[in-house]
Amino acid sequence: MKSLSDVQQQLISGNFEFTRHAFKRAIERNISEQEIREAGGKLEVIEDYPDDKYSPSFLLLGFTTGDRPLHIQTSRMESDITKIITLYEPDPEEWINYRIRRD
Repeated sequence: MKSLSDVQQQLISGNFEFTRHAFKRAIERNISEQEIREAGGKLEVIEDYPDDKYSPSFLLLGFTTGDRPLHIQTSRMESDITKIITLYEPDPEEWINYRIRRD
């Protein structure tokens, strides 16, 4: 499985692709490829999904240089490119410090 370090390097260098869902969400939420690259440099795993439906994945938290928080869910399948499953700016009403889901 792909490590966090592998995903970071691939996001920073632009070696990523979107699922159809993620592409739609990036457009709807006005999240640019540049912001994804920036957030890739400061990632932490906040949730791990080893038994996800299609492949193991994890939910990552990163921040853009403008300090915009982004949640990026990526596949952990070994590959030269990281597949982004979905992405969004976390709602502070639903997350504590963008890291822990509120009940």
